[in-house]
Amino acid sequence: MAVETINSAKDAAGLAAMISHAAEQTGDKSRGPAPVERWNPPFCGDLDMEIRADGTWFYMGTPIGRAPLVRLFSTVLRKDEDGKTYLVTPVEKVGIRVVDAPFIAVEMNVGEKDGVPLLTFRTNVGDVVEVGAEHPLRFEISGENKELKPYLLVRGRLEALVSRAVMYDLVELGEVIEIDGKEMFSVRSGGQVFAIIPAAELSELSK
Repeated sequence: MAVETINSAKDAAGLAAMISHAAEQTGDKSRGPAPVERWNPPFCGDLDMEIRADGTWFYMGTPIGRAPLVRLFSTVLRKDEDGKTYLVTPVEKVGIRVVDAPFIAVEMNVGEKDGVPLLTFRTNVGDVVEVGAEHPLRFEISGENKELKPYLLVRGRLEALVSRAVMYDLVELGEVIEIDGKEMFSVRSGGQVFAIIPAAELSELSK
C-alpha cells in the first residue's frame, strides 16, 4: 500500500484531510496556528499550490473557494530563512508559491491601549494582529508607478499586504515625525513609530 503524502492529495479537500490528520497525531487540536516553528520534518518537494497577489489560493490550478480550507492551510504556513514558504506538518514540509504576501490585511481598527494609539488589523484568513514591536509595519515603494505597499508581520516571517482600500485609511493617520534627524512621514501604534516615506517625498506619494 502506497504511503499517503501531502503531494498525493487529489484535491484541496483531500489535502486538508491529510493535514488535519497529521495535526491530530500530535495531540494539538487548537484552532489557532499550529506550532510549525517547533517542527522539523523532511522536505518532500514542491506542491502545486499558489497564493496570488490578491490573496486568492489555488491548488492544482483551481481556486480554493471554501474559506475553512484556506484557513486551515494558513495555520500550517511557514516562511523559512531561505525566503521560501512551506506547508508544514509534523511529518513533512512542502514548498508552495507566493506571488506577493501570503495574507491580505482587509480591515483596520484605530484605537488606544495603555493611553497610546493602537492599530489592529484583520487578515483575509481571520488573524487579528495588533501593530507594535512584535508585529511591525514596513513600507515599500514598488513598480513603475511608485505604488506604496504596506506590509504587516503576522507571525514568524509571514506577512500580510495591507489592501489598497485599507492602505488609504492607514496613510490618513500619518504624521511627520523626526527619526534619526530626518523628517519622516510615519504612523504610530503600540508605542512604536513606523516610517512610511521621507517627508520630502510626500508630494510624490499623493500623486
